[in-house]
Amino acid sequence: MPSNLTVGHLLRQLQDLDPSLPIRLAMNPDFPFTHYLGAEVIVRDGQAFIADDGQEGYLPATVSDALAWA
Repeated sequence: MPSNLTVGHLLRQLQDLDPSLPIRLAMNPDFPFTHYLGAEVIVRDGQAFIADDGQEGYLPATVSDALAWA
């Protein structure tokens, strides 16, 4: 995985998924949480931004394990 994810790379990863599948942002502080993604993509200064839209809850342990955050 590149350290600077591009729109193209993200699209390739998402293209075969069910379009109605909810998507969350996994955050790794001391206690991993999931966050909702904002609905808008803002492009400024040559970069695309998607805002955090609030915390949902703890990240499932199976996801933490898959990300090697355990």
